[in-house]
Amino acid sequence: MAVLWLASVSLLVCPSLSCYNCFIKPQVSGRLCTGFVVEETGVHSVDECFRMLERIFTMNEKVTEAGRAAGGLEGKLKEILEAEITPIVTEFRGKLIMDTVYKSRLQKAADNFIAAASKLPRDDKCIPPCDTRLTALQTAANSVSSPGFQNIDAAYNCETCRYDSCLFPLDCPVEEIEVMENRGIEMQCNVPFDLPSDIEVAWRFAEEFKTQDLEQFQEVTAGPDRLYSISSTSSLNKGTYQCEIFSGTRSIVRLYFYVAVTPQPVAGHTALQGIFDLSLLPRGQLPTAPGAPPHFFLHLLLLLLTTCLATSLLLLFISLGFLYWLSVSEVDHPVADSDEEDYFGVSLLAI
Repeated sequence: MAVLWLASVSLLVCPSLSCYNCFIKPQVSGRLCTGFVVEETGVHSVDECFRMLERIFTMNEKVTEAGRAAGGLEGKLKEILEAEITPIVTEFRGKLIMDTVYKSRLQKAADNFIAAASKLPRDDKCIPPCDTRLTALQTAANSVSSPGFQNIDAAYNCETCRYDSCLFPLDCPVEEIEVMENRGIEMQCNVPFDLPSDIEVAWRFAEEFKTQDLEQFQEVTAGPDRLYSISSTSSLNKGTYQCEIFSGTRSIVRLYFYVAVTPQPVAGHTALQGIFDLSLLPRGQLPTAPGAPPHFFLHLLLLLLTTCLATSLLLLFISLGFLYWLSVSEVDHPVADSDEEDYFGVSLLAI
């Protein structure tokens, strides 16, 4: 009961937070202050002990600044401070100690914490949860959504005992993906910052429509896998896919992929129509094939057309020449042809 009373007193006397309050339990503070004695008056005072803790840790800007370590290092901050406070609690327990001794020991503990915590990595930059190529205008437009908890790259704040929120939107813009029917597709639920080790990814699907309305989605799968794949797409796969990354009960980010599936016959017709449209373009306006040398496609098409035209003309000339030769032969040798017909006719009769 005495420990609980002291804990209650500590909360009343020290309502503001600090690195000390974040990592040292009230019960430990109660045991630490049990033997505090004001040397000037000789009065045993727990309240004065808590006021001293507030002056040395809570009101010390150097302690607060030293506690602004990079994301994921709050456990290291706790280890450093406990290593300084626990020996004092053990040494002072059950004894009456003058306030001057308390002040000396606690101030040294604070200085040691500042020195050790200041060596931890700093990271005051907040990284957008969506594609880093997003413009500031897009980010501002999406800020009307619920703020996400992308705290893993934010600095720890001893004044609040939590990470400073980057206040980035929880929902990223919809990414459009076009795929031909019967083809495979993969979607990655990736973000440009490190994620906690205990994440869970929920994949959801809204059939047919491009949307970010949460009520339209139904859960497809959940687990640690950030990859979602479809081996062979069909018209039933058309719609918006959502992946949401959780850490415990916190939602970190939601990504959206709108998949448009093109039927095979339509795809073939579209390809033929494209070739036909290219053939109608004026000279010099044909596009260059990706990765091909300049004008390669144009030269190839012109070569094919020239070859076809030359072959057609050659066949035409040969045909005209043959017809001319037959006409000339009939004019120059009419009798010979008649005798030859009689000869063959007699021969046939004789047979």
